[in-house]
Amino acid sequence: MNKLEDAIVREIEGIIPANRVLTSMEELYSYSYDASFGEYLPQLAIQPESVIEISKIMKIANKHKIPVYPRGAATSLSGGPLPIEGGIVLDMTRMNKKLIIDCENLLAIVSPGVTTGEIHYQAEKAGLFYPPDPSSSKVSTIGGNLLENSSGPKGLKYGTTKEYVIGLEVVTPEGKIVRTGGKTVKNVTGYDLTRLIVGSEGTLAIVTEATLRLIPKPKACKTLLATFSRLVDSGYAITKILSSGIMPAAMELMDNACIRAVENFSPCGLPVNAEALVIIEVDGHPLAINEEIEKCEEICWQVGAAAVRTARTDEEREEIWKARRMVSPAITQMGPTKISEDATVPRSQIPAMMEKLSQIRIKYELNLVVFGHAGDGNLHPNIITDKRNIEEMKRAENAVSEIFEAAVSLGGTLSGEHGIGTLKAPYMEMELGEAGLDLMKKVKNAWDPNNILNPGKIFPKAGQTKVVLV
Repeated sequence: MNKLEDAIVREIEGIIPANRVLTSMEELYSYSYDASFGEYLPQLAIQPESVIEISKIMKIANKHKIPVYPRGAATSLSGGPLPIEGGIVLDMTRMNKKLIIDCENLLAIVSPGVTTGEIHYQAEKAGLFYPPDPSSSKVSTIGGNLLENSSGPKGLKYGTTKEYVIGLEVVTPEGKIVRTGGKTVKNVTGYDLTRLIVGSEGTLAIVTEATLRLIPKPKACKTLLATFSRLVDSGYAITKILSSGIMPAAMELMDNACIRAVENFSPCGLPVNAEALVIIEVDGHPLAINEEIEKCEEICWQVGAAAVRTARTDEEREEIWKARRMVSPAITQMGPTKISEDATVPRSQIPAMMEKLSQIRIKYELNLVVFGHAGDGNLHPNIITDKRNIEEMKRAENAVSEIFEAAVSLGGTLSGEHGIGTLKAPYMEMELGEAGLDLMKKVKNAWDPNNILNPGKIFPKAGQTKVVLV
């Protein structure tokens, strides 16, 4: 990777102190990867601390047509912050000074480098609740969460991240500072640019401040764990509960491979012979949730659950959720390479999608495990493999393609929360059609005429029709 011209680096150092402009090979390598595939070396990494600094950097980058890649904690599973065309990485983690909980207006006003977990903590201290809860919330930054629209298990009842972002301060690719939305819940002044930016994967603007909607913290919750001897029965339990008039706060699924991985990694007392387990949590008024959890228990038994256990204490509830949180670190122990996907289908198609995933596992003879936020159809098929095994990686490529095709054929979507990034770009036209994809490209071109902000993401390269893992 060629270095940036000395004159450009000096121009940047006239804005950013030299200790926050990183140029050494060791420093740049630390910005070359995320939690997905691929390593791409940037030419420069910058740690801005204010919106003014970012505005000035973007004006320089736009003038010289230098790619810029915003980056939070690099927990992206789709290649979101990877600097695939070199250029500048903007490390946003130093912009973490603002976290205001406005109890009167039920709002949080935050800097992009604040972790989502810290927002949860501060909101709950004030008796409030920020529902989006991706599994990486303790380390991932809110800026990255917003731009990927990552939501986690509570999306079932409370909706996704975009429903809680009502205002943004952003810097455009041309360096302009723009505010969208505001502090009011109702706002129909012009186009809804806030919701356009949320989920745009850093291709339209850099978030420098966000105004988030909070809600009152639920008074109580109940959690149960049900195990099933057949994977498809767990899907029937999910769909039947959802059609019974109960809206759980979360419904999480783990298949047998996940159960075994967790028990090997951090034993939680799970039955290793079960084909699947479902974690169901209801929240709200104490009297109402007692009735709802009993109904959930009844339905699980009706569809053939092997066992149903409801937590009686906070400690038992935490133990149940520990099992779910251990899934991702546990399955990484199963092999050196983990391909994480999040194909999403309508709730009614969950059993059919599970069946298709089982067929794909058998067809390609792969270690394919399934877990995820099953209540909203957001399944996470993971393929555990070894990227050094070229023949197996080719099979994994074909399996990934079939996973996406299966999701779309069932009326679903390529991504529920991981984003498109680089890995899913080849399949965008399959879901959106040529005209839909072209309309998105026109929006990108209008916002970023020089294509400098996170280029190489979302949109496939000419002739690219399939993910390439090797």
